[in-house]
Amino acid sequence: MKKNINLNFKHLVAIVIIGFMGLNLGCNKDFENTLPKSAKNDTVGLGNNRKKVLYIVLDGVKGSVVNALAPFNLTQITKNAIYSYDGLADYQRNPITNASAWTTMLTGVDNTQHKVTDENFTNINLEVAPTIFSRIKANIDNVRMVSFGASAAFNDNLAKDATVKQSFPNDDAAVKTAVVNELSTNDPSILVAQFHSAETAGSANGYTTSTAAYTSAITTLDGYVGEILTALRARKTFSGENWLVVVASNKGGGLSGGAPGSNIYDDASRNTFVTFYNPKFKTVAYNMPNLNSLPFSGFAPKFNATATFTATASLSNTSVGNFGLSGGFTLMFKYRDDRSASSGFPNILSKKNGTTGGYWALFVGSNNIQFDYSATKITLTKDLRDGKWHSIAFTIFNQAAVRKMDLFIDGVKEGSITITGKNADNNFPLKIGADVGGMTNFLIRDIALFNVSMSDADIITKMRKQLQPSDPLYGSLLAYWSGNESSGSLMGDLSGNGNSFNYDNRVQITSFTDISPNISPEISPTAFLAVPNGVDIPVLIYNWMNIAVPSQWNLMGKLYLPELSLSTK
Repeated sequence: MKKNINLNFKHLVAIVIIGFMGLNLGCNKDFENTLPKSAKNDTVGLGNNRKKVLYIVLDGVKGSVVNALAPFNLTQITKNAIYSYDGLADYQRNPITNASAWTTMLTGVDNTQHKVTDENFTNINLEVAPTIFSRIKANIDNVRMVSFGASAAFNDNLAKDATVKQSFPNDDAAVKTAVVNELSTNDPSILVAQFHSAETAGSANGYTTSTAAYTSAITTLDGYVGEILTALRARKTFSGENWLVVVASNKGGGLSGGAPGSNIYDDASRNTFVTFYNPKFKTVAYNMPNLNSLPFSGFAPKFNATATFTATASLSNTSVGNFGLSGGFTLMFKYRDDRSASSGFPNILSKKNGTTGGYWALFVGSNNIQFDYSATKITLTKDLRDGKWHSIAFTIFNQAAVRKMDLFIDGVKEGSITITGKNADNNFPLKIGADVGGMTNFLIRDIALFNVSMSDADIITKMRKQLQPSDPLYGSLLAYWSGNESSGSLMGDLSGNGNSFNYDNRVQITSFTDISPNISPEISPTAFLAVPNGVDIPVLIYNWMNIAVPSQWNLMGKLYLPELSLSTK
């Protein structure tokens, strides 16, 4: 026998099973118990035929739609399962296709290793990334592995080392019948079933709860799952077997996004339903994290001003910030004011020298935020001096023959003025910070100046986020100052236009980690590891089959170790 037992996992499971065997193993109404009182300690490897896996792949089935529809059988098995309606086909923003998702689910690595990106399996590399069929065949003698698929490409490319493989192109009913027959007449250790009808319906009609063809396909698949589970518990040898049932979507549906910095949970093509089921498992649901609670962190310059000194930053190029008499512009930034008391109308961001001639300034009033565009003012009731990060933006645009400016704070349009004929251009530098006596204590980040006006919707979305080079408007930047430098005397211009802010020697670089409802910070990949991913599935299958996973396999998934339920139904 070619088993390579992972001793740590073996000992852990042995301890769990010892406690488990003392439980009252009564009848389970949903799905009968797989391990009777008299069962030996099969979990630590006393017989290959006892540890078995039924792996059902549902192409194109979105987890959110399963959650909304609550089909009977898929919902029932979550009562004794590790499961998620927020599962992800991929967390690395790799291209999503049926072929790439299947390969990830069967190899435990993504396409950076298996190389599958298109539906033709071009460049597939199964030497670097063998499938579960190949790994299990190499580690367990005389194991029967069966693969039935509704897509010939699935078996032709991924099931070459299966003992039996058979394809039923575009015929899910035939796949179901083959699986039921296999369970009724043979003794598989690994049984894989791939269904494609929901993907076919979704791609033609839409992957939504309001699409009748798509929801009907999912409901039919749910019935197939019920028939398969009925056949499973009807096996003559069932009472001495221990089955792990995996039901998982290969992918979700719709166009694949995944630009750097984007929220992968918003990418419907990656949204999957995943469940690891056994009637002895404790129910554990994995949901997407609350992304509004993610911390905004990094570095930012601090600008203090008192009655006797001030900290400022200014540009050498005095043309930046001149908006002329025509054309569209948008400016946005993030701001944290740590001063709670009235502060004497200090400037936050300005291009002025006094109040004569053309000028503009965004400044703090006694208890509010104000904007002055050559003596035309917006005075708001909002007071942002609460020690929290806020987002501020304004856009200049033409509406017919009228030139206007709108001011936004925290995703809400708070004010509008008409600036037709007003020329605020001057030769003074764009400046961050107040004049002496202004009394400030604020941090500023992510100042972006575009040479285009934006729609309200674009402003509201973009002002919350950290700008990425993949943004369609990145090429319209006149300047972009992230302010995330950990040291130095410059706030670098990341637009490539060379307009960096110069700090005076009173500016302090400050680190911070804050949670704010007004900011959507760049999402770390760790946020997408909070739910089961396609790469995770083989890891549990190998551990269930008592196959150690050496580091040389370079698997990318993590182990979702089941907890055993203290009671049965």
